[in-house]
Amino acid sequence: MGIFRRPREASAVVPPAISEFWEWWAQARPTIEASLAAVPEPDAAGADAAGAAVPGEGLSAETIEELSRRVHRIHSGLQWEIGGADDRTPSLTVTGGGDPELRGLTERWLRAAPAGAAAGGWSFHPARQADPEMLSQDLILGDHEFDLEYVRFGMRADSARARVHITAYHPDFLFVAAEQQLQVALNVLHWALGEDDVARWIGEVTIATEAPIDALPPSMLPVVVEQVAEPFAEPAWLTGEGRTPRGHPARLGARFPLHRQDYPLCDLHVAITVPYANSNPDRLPVEPSAGALRAFEKKLTRLGARAVLAVRETGDGIRVFHLYADPESGVVSELDQLAAGWPEGKAKVASTSDPGWKALAPYQP
Repeated sequence: MGIFRRPREASAVVPPAISEFWEWWAQARPTIEASLAAVPEPDAAGADAAGAAVPGEGLSAETIEELSRRVHRIHSGLQWEIGGADDRTPSLTVTGGGDPELRGLTERWLRAAPAGAAAGGWSFHPARQADPEMLSQDLILGDHEFDLEYVRFGMRADSARARVHITAYHPDFLFVAAEQQLQVALNVLHWALGEDDVARWIGEVTIATEAPIDALPPSMLPVVVEQVAEPFAEPAWLTGEGRTPRGHPARLGARFPLHRQDYPLCDLHVAITVPYANSNPDRLPVEPSAGALRAFEKKLTRLGARAVLAVRETGDGIRVFHLYADPESGVVSELDQLAAGWPEGKAKVASTSDPGWKALAPYQP
């Protein structure tokens, strides 16, 4: 289980390129608006090699190049999209393309927007938003045009994992490569749900060249996801048992489901190691230590969006609380003070940058 491993100290830093981007945006916005106003809404949506909708239809090559350069200075893995021709509200999306390690960065980009950035009715998004209107359009990938009206999803609800597994079908999948098949499926999933909800609730995505039994149009996906998500409206904990490195019994509790997208600024993994003085022959806590640990944990659950308790591991006379925290919120100092007040021994706080929440992988069902 990796129990009791102490992480190194680290913190996240907001790149200066974010503030530089918004300074540039204030100057470039009028030119971008003029370009959008001059171009009618396209009849078909294009896509690049990564499966993202072609950004900024109608923008000059120079503007596209500069916008790309500004976004890639924040991080080379980021993508951007501009929408809003005709009567649609103009919008700019900067996304990590579903990479959880980049979700915090795009959130910081959004929150750094100055008050005047939204002039002209602009909206900004740190992840692709649902756009049901696109589900009835055509999608151009390379030299192939897909009529999205013919997309069908087989949807299998997995209540134990709080996921919906997808089998994607389009009759033209017979004629294109596997990469294009997957691009169609991912684009349609994002337009049906939005990027964050895809990450929260969609499990395996497979491709079919024959229509699955009981297949449904993508417009029905939000209804299926809502049914799967409903039982998890309140936090729940999964529990398990194991062994410590010394061979003694260990107890594990993991919050489930816990979604990276719900705590986008929490890039820092914090481990608080708390010794307890009263234990049974298996070295598991008993009263009054058990009650003191419950009270300590209750304080950890009151930190709001600044930190979330994800996992607790208990055994060999210590409990380790694993949290994810916003490194710029000051909450780590509060956790240090909380640990310093623990009366049953010396508690330790250690942290490491983990924007992809990789430390949670061993605890996922």
